[in-house]
Amino acid sequence: FFLSLKLEKKTKGKLQKQICQVVLDHFEKQYTAELGDAWSSVRDVLTSPWCWQHAVLLNRFSQRPGLESSLAEQGYQPAFPAALPYLPATLRCYSSTAPGRFPAQKHQPGRLKDYYLLNAASLLPVLALEVKDGEDVLDLCAAPGGKSVAILQCACPGHFHCNEYDDLRSRWLEQTIESFIPDPLINLMVISKLDGRQIGDLQPEFYDKVLVDAPCSNDRSWLFSADPQQAVLRLMQRKELSSLQFQLLSSAMKALRPGGSLVYSTCTLSRAENSDVINLLLSSCSSVMPVDISEMARGVSQEFTFLSGTQQHELLVLPQKGRAWGPMYVAKLKKASST
Repeated sequence: FFLSLKLEKKTKGKLQKQICQVVLDHFEKQYTAELGDAWSSVRDVLTSPWCWQHAVLLNRFSQRPGLESSLAEQGYQPAFPAALPYLPATLRCYSSTAPGRFPAQKHQPGRLKDYYLLNAASLLPVLALEVKDGEDVLDLCAAPGGKSVAILQCACPGHFHCNEYDDLRSRWLEQTIESFIPDPLINLMVISKLDGRQIGDLQPEFYDKVLVDAPCSNDRSWLFSADPQQAVLRLMQRKELSSLQFQLLSSAMKALRPGGSLVYSTCTLSRAENSDVINLLLSSCSSVMPVDISEMARGVSQEFTFLSGTQQHELLVLPQKGRAWGPMYVAKLKKASST
């Protein structure tokens, strides 16, 4: 116990030093204006990595005996106990209210991992997407691959296309897929390095479901930017992200079949990259309609804290002590059926 206390103190000191003041100042100004009173408790969690939590997503393609009882012994419980509009029996995720992390598994070529460690809120876009067996699915910005893996825990798409434009992140995606998915299923997938803004023109009206987990200002990692100059550059480039996100969304809509649905997600609290991007698409594209996800939000309200006042087609998970999940913004849209 004393050793862990000593380690925690050491870790606290180490992590405390790494908070990037220029990013924190920027967030302080923006999020006080956008989130009001909610910001101070969110800031406390974001700047305290020792209180962060990690959920454990089990891999249905690799059943390790005793794993679930081992998780239960360590205080983990099924993450989504409520009846949700969409919760396949094959999607099994465990979470704990205590901070800390279950031991990670190393990548071993030719051997599947038993579980994936993740922020539990990152499963919400997958649950909102409601993928069914046989559907044609596109994960437009797929790296590092956690949501692609989660989709395959839910269903077996007829055609599953995982795309990642960035070279380094693309290799990371390939390794994640190789670590969790058996070869016969990988052979049915397409993993590409296309510019996501062009996929809609390359494959118009091809997919039933599209996930756009967009490149965004990652609030958690940006707060710990080791290089202040890089942080300043990131904050300057931040203004351009919403334009890229809108272009990716527009491309995804083109790639969607009439009647198909799309989920957009980010891991930032920024309104400019969340609601504003979605509102711009809804106002500029008459074939796009919002889809109500409030029933899903109600079903998981025991596990997550949401920003109040959002519209029915969107939600924003706010990290809180004991529920340190998020930030995670999720919005669901549908393409009108052709008449």
